[in-house]
Order: sequence, then C-alpha cells, then structure tokens
Amino acid sequence: MPKHIIETVTFRLKDGVDRAAFAQSAKAMNAYVTGCAGFVARRLSTTDDGLWIEHIEWQDMTAAKAAAAGIGAAEVNRPFLAAIDGPSVTMTHTELEVSVN
Repeated sequence: MPKHIIETVTFRLKDGVDRAAFAQSAKAMNAYVTGCAGFVARRLSTTDDGLWIEHIEWQDMTAAKAAAAGIGAAEVNRPFLAAIDGPSVTMTHTELEVSVN
C-alpha cells in the first residue's frame, strides 16, 4: 500500500495583500481541496516575517498531482492564488513516515 504524500508549499504574499483577507481566501479554497479525490488534511500557517507554509496530506501522489493540475481552473481558488508572490513559491512532495493527531 502506498504511503500518504505530504505536499509542502512555502510562499510569500504580494506587497499590499492584507493577511486577514488572504486567510479568508484560504478558507474559501477549502471547498476545492476537500472535494479533491484523495484529500486527507490541510494546514496553513505563517511565520512572523510573512513566510506562509501549507501542508496538504494526500492518499497518494496521483491525488496530489491531480489536485495541483486543477487548482487554477476553480473560480473559488483565484483570490488565494492571485495574492501569492509567484517567484517565492516552493513546493515539495514527501512520503509520510510518522503521524500523530
């Protein structure tokens, strides 16, 4: 059985983007993410200096790639995506080894 995949995305917001408004757009995006096949969990956090870190757990790499391929097509995701400084984005996929909830 394949291990779950953790998608980790780090990014910064574009200059002038309001943190509270961005958080609301992130919540609105939950409808897309939770509707994707293979979704397990999502967490979004930020550091004091404005680095955002998103962790999404997927059942497998196929689910992670399918969700990423469709993210821009969903209207509800556009405010979230538009607020992100594109050159600051990094994304990695790793296999989950240990999880405690």
